[in-house]
Amino acid sequence: MPGVILTLPAVKPQFYVEHQFSSVSVRSRMHPLSLLTIGLHALNVVAFNNSRRDNVLGINSIFSYWGQSSNTTNAQHRLAFYCADNVIDVFPIAFLQKFFGTGGAPEINLANTCNPAENGTFPGTSLINCASLAPDITSCQAKGKIVTLSLGGAEGTFGFQSSSQATAFAHTVWNMFLGGSSATRPFGHAILDGIDLDFENGTSDHFAPFVNTIRSLAKGADKQYYITAAPQCTSLDSAWSGLLNSTSFDAIYVQFYNNPCGLQHFGSASYWNFGLWDHWARKTSLNKNVKVLIGAPASSGATQGGYVSANTLRNITIQMRKSFPSFGGVMLWDASQAYANNRYDKAIKSALSAAERASYKLPTCFAPAYAVGTAYPASSEVSFEGYIWQAKWSSSSKPTSDPNGDWSAISACSGAAASSHPFNSTSICDEIAAWSSSVAYLGGMQVVDHLWTTKWGAHANVPGGSANVWINNGACTSNHVSSTSSFPAASTSSLLAPNY
Repeated sequence: MPGVILTLPAVKPQFYVEHQFSSVSVRSRMHPLSLLTIGLHALNVVAFNNSRRDNVLGINSIFSYWGQSSNTTNAQHRLAFYCADNVIDVFPIAFLQKFFGTGGAPEINLANTCNPAENGTFPGTSLINCASLAPDITSCQAKGKIVTLSLGGAEGTFGFQSSSQATAFAHTVWNMFLGGSSATRPFGHAILDGIDLDFENGTSDHFAPFVNTIRSLAKGADKQYYITAAPQCTSLDSAWSGLLNSTSFDAIYVQFYNNPCGLQHFGSASYWNFGLWDHWARKTSLNKNVKVLIGAPASSGATQGGYVSANTLRNITIQMRKSFPSFGGVMLWDASQAYANNRYDKAIKSALSAAERASYKLPTCFAPAYAVGTAYPASSEVSFEGYIWQAKWSSSSKPTSDPNGDWSAISACSGAAASSHPFNSTSICDEIAAWSSSVAYLGGMQVVDHLWTTKWGAHANVPGGSANVWINNGACTSNHVSSTSSFPAASTSSLLAPNY
């Protein structure tokens, strides 16, 4: 999905009223991207559990997470095909791409799966009648899968001019797709499990009343409804941050692609910002239990940038899982891409399922405590207010969650920080592994007998050597060296460096 936020022209307020007019059939245009939500859980079929830490979400642009058939060589299958195994367990159907179309009705685009020519439209509208997908949706739900509706997309036309328009549209969505009642049900008798917002373009004006109205309508329902969003990784510093801070979400699928903060820059504190999203989730979000997922392309052709190999993504997810409590899994773009790319989704599930068997323990605050008035060189690490921070560049300022600030949160942590001291004075090295020539180190990982920290990925580069990829944090005060741990303290030194 493109990473550019555009400003849409004003949308004239329209409210959909069900009419019985002659059917209008228009030719479907395939959306270029797809999004799919992939859940990672045990091999046996179980109901989706948003509190688990192994959910992988893939998005079809289809914001279609499923629906957009983004792989042009291998067209997507019907939804039921992707429910056949236990790798994918959350499917945002993408997209409801236009809020107010012909006759004031919303419009959906599901690429090759459902189109106006073959399926027809509801009278007086361009809203496709995809009731033939109802058996697919209900069969997926019967297997414990979650099926939601994604609104927006890279080419979507959406937005509100007023709170009243947003509230009215929430009732339309509730009645047409969720737990309400309407003669116009695009997916027939199937009742979807919630909505997803794809932050591709437009503004966030009046979206809070829309989300809050859906929440209100779902309150007291006989089933769980989920509200999620797929912001770009830059969205903490955009107009969309207002919506993220003013409404409650169950999960956020952060798009770490098509942006400078993408997966291709993992290990660089100046770019990779998952830690700031964790800080937002636990400190700012209205729902302090919101899950943050890594949004990733499922193949090199799925997006314009940010794709990394399955092994690299596995290593990144394992490190983020061990470093941040809000981590909830991986979102892939999209199902058709993942299947064509040697089941990319399955490789990630395998890694997270294995990690799920180990109980989670917050890393210790091993870095020295931040000291007011200290001039820290670039790549310095400090413990401050429950996080280990790394300086993007030379800084004398206090670590904050400002996306444009001097520091990046590289791990959450617990316990008392090491005694405050200048950057290159004595360091504490408990549970930090000794350097090994056989290990490919990720940026930010640490080794002893001095406490050395990598500036970026390093393999076979000796600490203190001419390659200058290690920072000397000083001699250790403790000679308790772990044979299995590195940065952060709870991670393992067997992680491979990202394959950039």
